Amino acid sequence: MKTPVGLVTVTLTVAILLAASLLIVTGTQGEDRANPMRIMTPASR
Repeated sequence: MKTPVGLVTVTLTVAILLAASLLIVTGTQGEDRANPMRIMTPASR
């Protein structure tokens, strides 16, 4: 798969997966910061 079409396909696939994983990580960080006291209280364990 060393043809230009194959290299472009692999590059685009990697870029899409990287962008999706970054969007998932930034989305979950926002949810964790919304209610930090609930995480730190001993009653939630």
